[in-house]
Amino acid sequence: MKKVLILGAGMVVKPMVDYLLDRDFLVTLADQFKSKADAKINGHKNGTSISWKVDEEDRLDNLIEEHDLTVSLLPYEYHVMVAKKCIAHKKNMVTTSYVKPEMLVLNEAAKNAGVLILNEIGLDPGIDHMSAMRIIDYIHGKNGKVEEFYSFTGALVAPEVEKNPFNYKFTWAPKGVVMACNNDGKYLLKGKLIEVTTADLFKKPMVLDFPEIGKLEVYPNRDSLPYINLYHIPETNTIFRGTFRYKKWCEVLNAMKAINLLSNDKFNMEGMTLAGMVAKLIDADNANDIKQKTADMLKITLDSNPIVAMEWLGLFDDTPINRKIDSPFEVTADIMINKMMAGKEERDMIAMQHTFLASYPNGTKEVIKSYMLDFGVLNNDTSIARTVSLPAAIAVKMILENKIDATGVHIPVISQIYNPILDALEELNIKMYEEYGLPESENIPTVLT
Repeated sequence: MKKVLILGAGMVVKPMVDYLLDRDFLVTLADQFKSKADAKINGHKNGTSISWKVDEEDRLDNLIEEHDLTVSLLPYEYHVMVAKKCIAHKKNMVTTSYVKPEMLVLNEAAKNAGVLILNEIGLDPGIDHMSAMRIIDYIHGKNGKVEEFYSFTGALVAPEVEKNPFNYKFTWAPKGVVMACNNDGKYLLKGKLIEVTTADLFKKPMVLDFPEIGKLEVYPNRDSLPYINLYHIPETNTIFRGTFRYKKWCEVLNAMKAINLLSNDKFNMEGMTLAGMVAKLIDADNANDIKQKTADMLKITLDSNPIVAMEWLGLFDDTPINRKIDSPFEVTADIMINKMMAGKEERDMIAMQHTFLASYPNGTKEVIKSYMLDFGVLNNDTSIARTVSLPAAIAVKMILENKIDATGVHIPVISQIYNPILDALEELNIKMYEEYGLPESENIPTVLT
């Protein structure tokens, strides 16, 4: 029986563990908190849970050597360390995280060792890559060109879940979600490079109708331009990757950023209240009537969505911050995480959509749409856990069954990887629905400028 080492027993690992154990792989799950690993293994005869910390590198060498493949679900900054050890021991490795430049440097070493370091095999990145490449290869297979490509994903709560004034609840990695609010954006639209500063990130969201859900807003997801090369579409004049949210989120976050509530600039907060922090950020003389002063500065009404949301967070209260030197981001993020986590009895949801405008040598054009809507199962796996970890679990199975012969540092944009994984996901009810031959009127409206 093949042996798999999984590093990290966090929120998304359980479906992977179950998938591999149910298919007669031996699984060792390592985490600094053994109780977390114990809960995921759940006494299965083929599973082992161990306590391990990232600074135990000598022990990690031994673990990697003893197993046939290693999966790293650690924070991204540790993947390169794990990859170097996997290469040294000539063992394959899988991660769901973005490839960093430090990982790409290992490509030749991995090839020379005859091992595959497969990254970005989760949801986004992961399913987005694979489902997009399936259609891109279809278009290119007809000698067509991808003129425009739009890709949007959102991890949300299901429509029936009672919302808060942000119209949003965290379903995973909450700190990362808030940190991403400080990203900037870049995309190509009709041949024009559009650069969006972090200050403007939420100012002009698109509004789209998503099947079965209704209207969702979209804002830019970091830099879309590298995907022109990653997806082998140098001919495109438009590429835009975005993030789905329900209405209100963009409006509220835009206002919060306007008064620097997400600023990473640190200052002395000793003896300061939340209202006092806001007063300092808007340069008010004092915290008296701070809600009105904030509304006046933003030129909005007291019953507007941003003011209601900030009041709900308690930012206008005389609650002591109880910190010394810190940033508004850390204070605000901690409050949001404390108040905005989805409950165990609240379903989560993944919405993903690709839209292509393709042209062909005979002069015809078509719009192709591909979308996925997936819901978590109460008292079982969340949608985010399933869609992140199951593509990786399927990849592990394929690698150990010698069904992937690629070596080096890869992401899943080659057909020998993405086709069988997408097919296997469909058997697990994770499916992209594709529509071909749509008229140009079905394309994304050009309102992004």
